[in-house]
Amino acid sequence: SIRVNEKPVKSNYKVKPGEVVQLVLPYPRREIKLVPNEIPLEIVYEDEFLVVINKQANLVVHPGYGNYSGTLVNGLIFHFDNLPSLINEVQDTPRPGLVHRLDKNTTGLMVIAKTDFVLTHLAKQFFDRTVDRTYIALVWGDIKDDGIITGHVGRNLKNRKVMHVFPDGEIGKHAVTHYKVLERFGYVTLVQCKLETGRTHQIRVHFKYIGHPLFCDNEYGGDMIVKGLPSNKYNQFVNNCFKLLGRQALHARSLGFIHPTTKKQQLFENDIPADIQDVLEKWRTYSIDLKSKSV
Repeated sequence: SIRVNEKPVKSNYKVKPGEVVQLVLPYPRREIKLVPNEIPLEIVYEDEFLVVINKQANLVVHPGYGNYSGTLVNGLIFHFDNLPSLINEVQDTPRPGLVHRLDKNTTGLMVIAKTDFVLTHLAKQFFDRTVDRTYIALVWGDIKDDGIITGHVGRNLKNRKVMHVFPDGEIGKHAVTHYKVLERFGYVTLVQCKLETGRTHQIRVHFKYIGHPLFCDNEYGGDMIVKGLPSNKYNQFVNNCFKLLGRQALHARSLGFIHPTTKKQQLFENDIPADIQDVLEKWRTYSIDLKSKSV
């Protein structure tokens, strides 16, 4: 599928100046047709210019490879008419109303633009990093102090579906995550994260990088027992928590921005979702028992 000057070549072929290299795709490019889907949306705020929603888990934000319908975008065009779009530079895929995104199994606040003016101005705020976003995450390990994680984030060279931290900055984009300890449970820690940048999987890959993957994160090593002394009782407890949660323990808790039309500062906050709350309660009980046995 690799050709030089319209002729197939071997993988060890040395390219010379002026030659034309072609990549022949094994299948035709697929154009994604947006179809409205009746997907329930939890609307936190709405006016004639924008909408703030609380995204549920197990919901892909926009159509793409393997997810051509049933996404948040399909739900948005069902509920709202004539949403503006920014065209993705790589896929040329329209994404009505979207200014930013969350991972499929990350819950929390998102802002949706209703007009081109609002879309443009919100996009600039995200680009300028003036949007205030905080997340809560349950991570493996006993984190002692607040801190900052810095490291370029880019596609994993062996698995393009996940991200990787390149500390030397030779690959990827500059990324900074600030975190604050909220509650400790011995083997896991509840933290609040504030993004200075907004890279794909940033919080998830950054915490894996420092040895504290997110609890129940199946793509970054958090869906196995990372900390704690193995025992039948402990193994069963952790596995019960995994089953109760079924996703990475990450939630976009607050979102602040300047309203493009009113010019007023907007700040939205929401509660920790029930599945994460239930797991936190289990860890609180377990950590109390752990402390009582160690006294």
